[in-house]
Amino acid sequence: MNLYGIVVAAGRGERFGSPKADLVVQGLALWQWAAAALEGSGSAGVIVVGAVPGGVPGGARRRDSVAAGLAALPADATHVLIHDAARPLATAALAEAVVARLAVGDVDGVVPALPVGDTIKRVEGERVIETVLRTGLVAVQTPQGFRLEVLRAAHAADTDDATDDAQLVERHGGSVVYVPGETTNLKITYPEDLAVAEALAP
Repeated sequence: MNLYGIVVAAGRGERFGSPKADLVVQGLALWQWAAAALEGSGSAGVIVVGAVPGGVPGGARRRDSVAAGLAALPADATHVLIHDAARPLATAALAEAVVARLAVGDVDGVVPALPVGDTIKRVEGERVIETVLRTGLVAVQTPQGFRLEVLRAAHAADTDDATDDAQLVERHGGSVVYVPGETTNLKITYPEDLAVAEALAP
């Protein structure tokens, strides 16, 4: 396994109100936290996609930014970790757990996830249509690990958008499993999340 990491740091931060990658938690930008987690996992190198020092220019959509990172990987890369800068508190231990499961060699992708604890309802406008059973549902995080050839093939297979890379792999017949995520691996989505991350950061 020749593992590399990609940090996606090119988002517009529409729900936050501004781009998030350069926001600071305990003296480090979010993208620096994310890169450190991948470096601690044993990645041979980490590519950051976004308008940061040494970064690769991103694309219009998340999947386009990931594609830009994939294009920048060295020719000898065989596996890749994809991580969002908006998840600064993911630990190197979590990345290592993803890599360890990926290294078994029987699947195309590995994602960290937690069981859904809240009651989930399907809505149309303000109307509640139904309550969705939580059995078998998990909330997925990053970093996500993949066999590089499978992820590249999934990106090449269609141009439809996807909320994460695992969705692309699933859509084209790839096998994806999950390992336990971390409850502190929150996503910085709204301004108040930054204060929570500041309080939780080690």
